[in-house]
Amino acid sequence: MCFWFVHGNRMTHPPESAVLPDFPLLPGQRLQRGVLRHLASLGMAGIEEFTPERGLRVDVMALTPKGEVWVIECKSSLADFRADAKWQGYLPWCDRFFWAVPPAFPRAVLPDDTGILLADDFGAEALRAAPLTPLAGARRRALILRMAMVASRRLAALRDPGAAISDG
Repeated sequence: MCFWFVHGNRMTHPPESAVLPDFPLLPGQRLQRGVLRHLASLGMAGIEEFTPERGLRVDVMALTPKGEVWVIECKSSLADFRADAKWQGYLPWCDRFFWAVPPAFPRAVLPDDTGILLADDFGAEALRAAPLTPLAGARRRALILRMAMVASRRLAALRDPGAAISDG
């Protein structure tokens, strides 16, 4: 991960001492990282652990260059998939819904009307496209605004860890 620092009116790489150390990731977090790398390669922006409304938390919510909103749920095992009873509640909050699963995952259990990304720590590959179910304009606008606010607050918290900044 590379962070940029602002010096005056120019951006530079941080000094080696300022780079955050790697720390162990849980299996779902590893899938998230690979998914985010894949999305970035497509010109998309994604945010992890996003709450579109109280009681829902998606693994990755992403914005395409065309303004589509995608939800990607990362499932590291069949048990993880079977334990998720909330995923259908995410459908009204996205234009497209995907599962991100590791190579050994039994993909036949995934619903046919959802997309599939094959993912690992380092990237992902689309195996099946998700059908488009367009969001209403007002919901899309509200989601994009909330994503921007949450991403901005998280970035500010990295820069100033002592500040009282939340995903609000």
